[in-house]
Amino acid sequence: MADLGSLVMPLLIGVALKSTVVLGAAWMVSLALRGRSAAVRHLVWTAAAVALLALPLLSLTLPAMRWGAGGLLPLNLGVVFQTSTTATAENAPHAGAASVAAPRTANPVPRTTRTFDWRTGLLLVWGAGASVLLAQMLFACLTMQRVRGRALPSTEHDRVQALAMGLGIRHEVEVLETVPGGMPMTFGLLRPAIFMPTDAESWSEERRKLVLLHELAHVRRGDVATHLMARMALSLHWWNPLAWTAWREFLKERERAADDLVLNCGAAAADYAGHLLDVARQMRSSQPVAWAAVCMARPSQLEGRLMAILDAGRNRRQPGRLAAAIAAILAIVVVVPLAALQAQEDLSTNPEVAATIQAAMNQKNHQMLEQAAAQFEKLRKWDEAQKLREAALALREQVSGPQSVDYAVGLTNLGDLNRKRGKLADAEEDYSKAIAAVGDRAETAQALLYLSQGAARTKSPVVVYGKADLEKAWDYAERARNVAKGGDETGRVMTWMGQLRERMNNPGDAESLYTGALAQEQPNSAAAALTTEVYARFLRGQERTSEADTMDARAQAIRKALIAGQQTQSRFSLAGVYRVGNGTLPPKLLYKVEPSYTEEARADKIAGTVLLQIVIQPNGVASDIQLLKGVGFGLDEKAVEAIQQWKFQPGSRDGVPVPVQAQVEVNFRLM
Repeated sequence: MADLGSLVMPLLIGVALKSTVVLGAAWMVSLALRGRSAAVRHLVWTAAAVALLALPLLSLTLPAMRWGAGGLLPLNLGVVFQTSTTATAENAPHAGAASVAAPRTANPVPRTTRTFDWRTGLLLVWGAGASVLLAQMLFACLTMQRVRGRALPSTEHDRVQALAMGLGIRHEVEVLETVPGGMPMTFGLLRPAIFMPTDAESWSEERRKLVLLHELAHVRRGDVATHLMARMALSLHWWNPLAWTAWREFLKERERAADDLVLNCGAAAADYAGHLLDVARQMRSSQPVAWAAVCMARPSQLEGRLMAILDAGRNRRQPGRLAAAIAAILAIVVVVPLAALQAQEDLSTNPEVAATIQAAMNQKNHQMLEQAAAQFEKLRKWDEAQKLREAALALREQVSGPQSVDYAVGLTNLGDLNRKRGKLADAEEDYSKAIAAVGDRAETAQALLYLSQGAARTKSPVVVYGKADLEKAWDYAERARNVAKGGDETGRVMTWMGQLRERMNNPGDAESLYTGALAQEQPNSAAAALTTEVYARFLRGQERTSEADTMDARAQAIRKALIAGQQTQSRFSLAGVYRVGNGTLPPKLLYKVEPSYTEEARADKIAGTVLLQIVIQPNGVASDIQLLKGVGFGLDEKAVEAIQQWKFQPGSRDGVPVPVQAQVEVNFRLM
């Protein structure tokens, strides 16, 4: 199943890497600006916070940046081409294989063993940390809003308005009184207000003025808004040590920038430092409140601030709007390319996959994704197919719901893919979830059949099929036959049931099931060929050799007809096809796909060599494929399916590409 972790984790990993780049760049820029004012450096850290918040959104919305891939090295294998494929035998231990116990009640829902996915675990850890920090900030905002609602207006209103006008603040700033001993602070996003302790009335005139100037400096600079924004960025990137370093630098430079603004208004540095030290010693600030409000003094920063205040050589210039605009432009220049790169990584490194997923999501069309996945499966590009299948499953769930037949079909499709990839445990889990979603239905007959085969799978190379496993397998198989649609589907289930009866030492029932399967199946279908081959092996084991030979010949005839029917014949007659020699140069193999093993062949330990005759066309593709020697059990078709994807440098005569006849040997081996 396309779990949340596998879908979201690529985005989070990409954003994590990009955010580290952004924070590293901000750190280097800040070091380069050591000679500039604290306000300039604070602007750098503010821009970094904006970039951290924008990265996830831009990564999802910007078009992807693309780059090309390398080519293929040509291989010259002559006019007879060979390839091999090796598989693990069905009864050998398979990494990750597990059987699912069959329930014993009528129309039961099988219980699935859920495996913990590390990506989902990391996602949960990240989400928990971010949620805690965001909840802290929300709690602090609500607390400050409640304090603001209960606070009384201060008698310093007129003084504050006059000082505000001197700093260029055109709107009215509210001044409120809080509990005695509280730290002076500023809070309010749209209407910033200054909070002063009630015992501030006992302060000297100069101290009240300097403290109010400091808080008004925060109002003028918009520090409440940037504080909340930087706090949100820290909450999302809490796991990153660089984010905490950036947060500390952000706070330090902000307070120093506010101090510089106070000193620029004519305050004496020594007097201001003394008042700041006294306020920090006598007043207390609540840590939860500090998550949302801008407090005047933090003990941890006090020493550095005092040294900066008393340093007469410090640059205390405040950047204007032009500097802020330049910082915003630089942030965009850095973030947009990184985000565009992330947008590509989230969807896929293959632009085809990315475009298909995007188009399908826009149209709510899971069939588009399934068709594309089938094409990639043909090419055995499993990762691309997996992304498309998972996206299709997520879309089915979004449109139809997790208990719908449509969603169960998507799970079955994903199980089929995992089975082809050899991920048997994942396949069984997908199939089990499909049955759990909708129960025993025609749409889950394939899932029930595979669970039956999984239950009969040997878990040890020493132990042959155990009775308990075969009983579970039989239960699943009966359920699959009860809901199968008939025809080839029912025939395939009955063939498997016949094989189970053979293993249960019940040859009479096995033969009845084989003949019953042939009666259900289309005479010239792949299902009929498989049943005929299995039946022939059964007859040979019963020493009914002549009947077995007849069945083998019938199966081979069906296979040849199927191979002839699954390809488009060339426009060249055999008379127009050349053989290598007498001036005809051989073709060269440029690219090949290894054929895959069928489950039926693996289960019955079928191995051997498939010999095919082909014509390599002037366009470099194989056509007119004929089966000269087969091994059956679907391996012949798998060999043809692979060869149809091969690419050749065509043979030539007098420098002109011509169709050339060749042979291909495909060796299927079991370990």
